[in-house]
Amino acid sequence: MKKICVVGLGYIGLPTAALLANRGYDVYGVDIVQSTVDTINQGKIHIVEPDLDTFVKAAVNSGKLRADIKPSKADIFIIAVPTPFYKSGYEIPTPNIDYVISATKSIAPYVKEGDIVILESTSPVGTTEKMAEVLKEDGIDIKNIYIAHCPERVLPGKIMQELVENDRIVGGLTKEATKKVAEFYKTFVNGEVLETDAKTAELSKLVENSFRDVNIAFANELSIICDKFGIDVWELRELANRHPRVNILQPGAGVGGHCIAVDPWFIVSDAPNEAKLIKTAREVNSYKTEWVIEKIKNEALKFEIENKRKPKIACMGLAFKPDIDDLRESPALYIVRRLINEGIEILAAEPNVDKFNEFDLTDYKNAVENADIIAFLVAHKEFKELEINNKQILDFCGVTK
Repeated sequence: MKKICVVGLGYIGLPTAALLANRGYDVYGVDIVQSTVDTINQGKIHIVEPDLDTFVKAAVNSGKLRADIKPSKADIFIIAVPTPFYKSGYEIPTPNIDYVISATKSIAPYVKEGDIVILESTSPVGTTEKMAEVLKEDGIDIKNIYIAHCPERVLPGKIMQELVENDRIVGGLTKEATKKVAEFYKTFVNGEVLETDAKTAELSKLVENSFRDVNIAFANELSIICDKFGIDVWELRELANRHPRVNILQPGAGVGGHCIAVDPWFIVSDAPNEAKLIKTAREVNSYKTEWVIEKIKNEALKFEIENKRKPKIACMGLAFKPDIDDLRESPALYIVRRLINEGIEILAAEPNVDKFNEFDLTDYKNAVENADIIAFLVAHKEFKELEINNKQILDFCGVTK
């Protein structure tokens, strides 16, 4: 059985490493954070994901998975590191592939003829080629190794299931690399493994999330229009969706997570004059978060004028989507931070997070009981079971519908 080195043990790398180890591969996980390495080597996890703890514990106890801060010799190298931005805000952010380049350099001393090198990190078009250039600069004959991009396409909360069941796209720098890497994924993927070239594989992941972002932007813009006309957006959406060819998504407080809120910018950054609709969708979804902040501030001011005191506002939910603990790129968290910084008394409730270092969390039932205004930012299942009487409610995610 081939040995695998997985570089990056976060939300994608660790589940992938644990899954492969449980399939019989010898897996060597690499992360630059020593505490992460130590936690994994104890058979524990540093992130929350259903069933992941069971996979990691079994893999470590069997001796098939171990972690370190440095790579090791292997037959297959998988790079699953972050790809953030250099800038943020309303300017076009510039993708930062420094982690990918650094990870590639770290494995270079261990790569030998006939090895497979896979980039799973969501990346701008051309990143796989740059990875090959880095290996070549380090003296590796890239003609004799198989380099490909295989983007992850999993849903937080269902990662262990979707790693196996979802179709995968494999794009090699050569046809031989595509076939070689596809054969590897077929050993643990039940979904179809689709073969293409590296650039198409890179763009496919970006396009998938851009498509979703555009559709969410329509829903978010619609919610703002409905507010202007005094129309219930949830009723309007339900009526419009009775059309057999209409499926308007749910509006929310914005768009978060490390995919939909990020990937469209990779396209816009490289094609700013062509990606007009994709750029506009990003701006609409970012604006929706600012719009929510202003709505809450306006209601707080009205309450203060009418009651001669400042209100306590329960902000319900901090995660970027319902029923998970993932706070990455979360519009709800951004909203709470902004409101706190502007001196508004906030009771922040997130039932999926036990502790948060930045500010105190309030039990969601206590938050509702003690608040003057309740702002639903994330539609967690716990919130839908609440009975709320004689409280002002701002529902930005359809909890009360």
